[in-house]
Amino acid sequence: MFSFNMFDHPIPRVFQNRFSTQYRCFSVSMLAGPNDRSDVEKGGKIIMPPSALDQLSRLNITYPMLFKLTNKNSDRMTHCGVLEFVADEGICYLPHWMMQNLLLEEGGLVQVERVNLQVATYSKFQPQSPDFLDITNPKAVLENALRNFACLTTGDVIAINYNEKIYELRVMETKPDKAVSIIECDMNVDFDAPLGYKEPERQSQHEESTEGEADHSGYAGELGFRAFSGSGNRLDGKKKGVEPSPSPIKPGDIKRGIPNYEFKLGKITFIRNSRPLVKKVEEDEAGGRFVAFSGEGQSLRKKGRKP
Repeated sequence: MFSFNMFDHPIPRVFQNRFSTQYRCFSVSMLAGPNDRSDVEKGGKIIMPPSALDQLSRLNITYPMLFKLTNKNSDRMTHCGVLEFVADEGICYLPHWMMQNLLLEEGGLVQVERVNLQVATYSKFQPQSPDFLDITNPKAVLENALRNFACLTTGDVIAINYNEKIYELRVMETKPDKAVSIIECDMNVDFDAPLGYKEPERQSQHEESTEGEADHSGYAGELGFRAFSGSGNRLDGKKKGVEPSPSPIKPGDIKRGIPNYEFKLGKITFIRNSRPLVKKVEEDEAGGRFVAFSGEGQSLRKKGRKP
């Protein structure tokens, strides 16, 4: 007698650990219930039915649970984590930005497959609007927003909420793979220039100095009152060598609004509007001037005569 047992061989571990099924996907706004689930829109995790948890618990899987979502109609895919298992059977709820990446409509079919991803070490993002530059500390804002994400996929456009405004960022690069896990990792973050951003044009120093000199003629004639420009008189009658009306300052001698390109850190330079020096007039010129204490004295007592 011969007997055949077709089930003596154990099932390979590859099939034991595999989880792959299809769900109809809806956005979080379609989730029934009294509680507001806007927190799902702020991250990269989905809500699955309880049957998925029962099936995953029977498999020999590694944690955290990460999944690959595929839209077979458009050949688009992304990766995500799971937040809860409270959805209706045969339905899963996705963030709106994730449905846009997969080109899915309400009620579309999505393939959900469990995967293992490497831990991220580097990622590069490109903001989709120049408004992202208005944030004071964009790295800190992004780090806080990524706490609600489980993984990143190169090419995805993620959405983060900051100050009641949604900012979209495209994942340009991830290392060591195109899809990485960002749970409990030390990841370096870099930013690319925002989409549509134009750097301001910079002019050379020579052009700036030329423009500054050209503007001098515009305000040189508007000087008007000038402090301490009158002539002075001395008590001893001597004339001071200062002209009563100082010579006008040439527009080229005035330098206003021109930066000091030779500035050195730790050195302070005081610049004042100085007038051109006037040559001193010699004191010993032609006569006719008053000289103090230059008269001759007279004595009441004559010397050399006796009374």
